[in-house]
Amino acid sequence: MANKEKPSSEHEPGFVSLKNLDKSFGDINAVANLNLDVAQGEFFSMLGPSGSGKTTVLRLIAGFETATAGSITIDGEDVTNFAPFDRTVNTVFQDYALFPHMSIQDNVEYGLRAKKVSKPERSQLASESIESVKLSHLATRKPHQLSGGQRQRIALARALVMRPKVLLLDEPLGALDKQLREEMQSELKRIQRESGITFIFVTHDQDEAMRMSDRIAVFNMGKIEQLGTPQEVYESPETAFVAGFLGSSNLLEGDKAQALFGVSDLVNIRPERVTLSGAGTHHDTSHESIPAIVKDVSYIGSSTMYIVESEGGVRLTALRLNQELPADYVDFAPGDKVVAMWQKSHVAAIPNNQRLTPEGSNP
Repeated sequence: MANKEKPSSEHEPGFVSLKNLDKSFGDINAVANLNLDVAQGEFFSMLGPSGSGKTTVLRLIAGFETATAGSITIDGEDVTNFAPFDRTVNTVFQDYALFPHMSIQDNVEYGLRAKKVSKPERSQLASESIESVKLSHLATRKPHQLSGGQRQRIALARALVMRPKVLLLDEPLGALDKQLREEMQSELKRIQRESGITFIFVTHDQDEAMRMSDRIAVFNMGKIEQLGTPQEVYESPETAFVAGFLGSSNLLEGDKAQALFGVSDLVNIRPERVTLSGAGTHHDTSHESIPAIVKDVSYIGSSTMYIVESEGGVRLTALRLNQELPADYVDFAPGDKVVAMWQKSHVAAIPNNQRLTPEGSNP
């Protein structure tokens, strides 16, 4: 496959365009009046919990489900009523769906054979596609002779060989272990950039979406709660749901927010923005601070998480990266008195100010 430059933000949006899209299953409105534009050559992720509507949207784009209302266009063509095989898209699923009795080469050639592509041409195209996922040395093997990650890359090669305008990926890495999953995330990004094909990726894994995507749509209850770059949705969440779903958060409002931050509106500060120092020790006086007591400590490998409680009973979570620490550093244990500190600029107001609970505390 020829290398293509990654598309810039100046690409005209709407290469894939969903307008007023609805999908109901009986009394259940799985997708509600959805409007979404995906740019050509974009790595776009739909992120959300189970039942949020993201997979239904993917299946609507693929043609596996029929919209109750609204329209779907791809590269300017209305495909709302097209059958799946008439759409210029391909889908990669979590279960690979490879033919077990065929070699890897024959699996990748299969779609081309169905389209009556000549044997020499389909052999060359399949070989190029297998090479693009760096598995040429395994072309004669059967799927059961490959690892899970290798099978997933072959499923990707089989989809890419058809030269789709859009590649849809439905949680394709969900069955892989953590290390292999991270390797495949890097592979997918590389392949997408080199092919220039528009990728629409469904996942419930926040870290995966953040690591791979140009933009992310965060789904909840059939609607998009927020749409933006990974940095935008993480640093400036627009709703309590987005703040809580995308990473760890300290969400406070009412009296508790007033006690710590001087405002009563719903606000958020990420745990990694909260630092701790020992009570009575020198600390950065340019930061906001409160005395607190350590309630819980969790060592989680690359970081340590602390739950601390202020004298007024307000709890905060602080996250410390376990990188190289000063020689005089002393760790904290439950019961220790500390000072919790943060920069005022790191406290973010939540624009769409829903109540967390009737008492205004974390759920």
